[in-house]
Amino acid sequence: MVIVGASRTPGKIGYELLRIMVENSQRGVYRGKLYAVNPKSDEMILGVPTYKSVLDIPETPDLAVLVTPAKYTPPAMEECGKKGIKNVIVISGGFAEVGGEGVELQRMLESIRERYGMRVIGPNCVGVVVPSTGVDTMFLPVEKEFLGRKYTSSPRPKPGNISLSTQSGAFGVACLDYMHGEGIGLAKFVSYGNKLDVDEVDVLEYLKDDEETKVILIYAESIDRGREFLELAKEITKEKPIVVFKAGRTSAGARAASSHTAAMAGSDSVYDAAFKQAGVIRVRDMEELFDAAKALVMQPPARGDRIAILTDGGGVGVMAADETEALGLKLSNFTEESQKRFQELKDRRIIPPIAATGNPVDLTGSATDESFVESMRILLEDENVDGIIVLALHHVPGVTAELPSKLANLARGYDKPVVAMDVGSSQYAREFRELFEREGIPAYPESERAVRAMKALVEFGRAKNLPR
Repeated sequence: MVIVGASRTPGKIGYELLRIMVENSQRGVYRGKLYAVNPKSDEMILGVPTYKSVLDIPETPDLAVLVTPAKYTPPAMEECGKKGIKNVIVISGGFAEVGGEGVELQRMLESIRERYGMRVIGPNCVGVVVPSTGVDTMFLPVEKEFLGRKYTSSPRPKPGNISLSTQSGAFGVACLDYMHGEGIGLAKFVSYGNKLDVDEVDVLEYLKDDEETKVILIYAESIDRGREFLELAKEITKEKPIVVFKAGRTSAGARAASSHTAAMAGSDSVYDAAFKQAGVIRVRDMEELFDAAKALVMQPPARGDRIAILTDGGGVGVMAADETEALGLKLSNFTEESQKRFQELKDRRIIPPIAATGNPVDLTGSATDESFVESMRILLEDENVDGIIVLALHHVPGVTAELPSKLANLARGYDKPVVAMDVGSSQYAREFRELFEREGIPAYPESERAVRAMKALVEFGRAKNLPR
């Protein structure tokens, strides 16, 4: 990799990007060679061999990352072409998104790309992050100083199986921060900005066959190659879920998108219909994007839309039932056999006599680990249940920290998705949810979020069965 526009001044993009890659190399995560280009100096920067021109590098790098000012970017890219570099990431902004001269500068980049047969990500982007290989062109420092102390500022997620393709670099950065905080693992991150060349279709084509990627997330302000996107998405959603956060839904949002990445946002109702046709799951905000991703990477798809709710708190059960119906899902009607088995649990005092065994199943504040486990066994074996939402409030005396592992061990024997919820921000509540997730059951702090996550599993189940 060569960083064109590398700087020796801390705080500048060209310095921070090089420093991040040097640190990844020192940690043994990045194992490739590093070069730097600074037209004003050929002295080493951060121990990296530095040249005044790409043409002076003794070998041809696989990738060039350009962080030069917009007006100097076309000649820098021209040098990359002459050197035989076939892959370029243009971090720099100041192109079509600003109009005027920027449009012409972007046309110049396009002409150079075509002449040399390059593949280009950007301009106006933060590029690529791949935790498993140490490739990281996101120039934002992991730590920043605040009131004399260093704090984590732009953390990178751990390696994982969720890949994110985003038109907006700033939104992508926020997503990576969110993923780190939620403990969600990242496979690939691609910010493609103005889409001079590489766009969401190209990224989809790559992620389709990427073994690390189990769930594909997309933030888009426009999808220009709509027909190609749909055809490819139809093929992918047979095996991997695609979750899209499409911004620019309103006229105001569409105008903002145009000034942000030169995007033509298009009709929102058309996008809605097209996504459904292709089996793509659409979400409305970042929280829902990652709630869905977490469920999809941890749990199997639902075979239908009949949902059972199991809880030890009546109020959260009612809220979950409301959200279930509001989202177009159905509350399961349990079989007669299941009702008989619930009565047997009451007779044996495994669940309290006052427990409500309709749907939601409310074990009340007298719930125990055993009552949860035996009730969920009935729901997992009920042919009328396609998915289970467990609203396990940790506050009741009979529920212990062993419940998540007990429920997970039971659920592994069945092919039905399970999501969990425990309300609260206390240390115990956070740890309790984390225990569920260590066992492979996604857990949320609100019942409505758990229901929305289950809906994503239902939609992926439908997508797998769509006619192709």
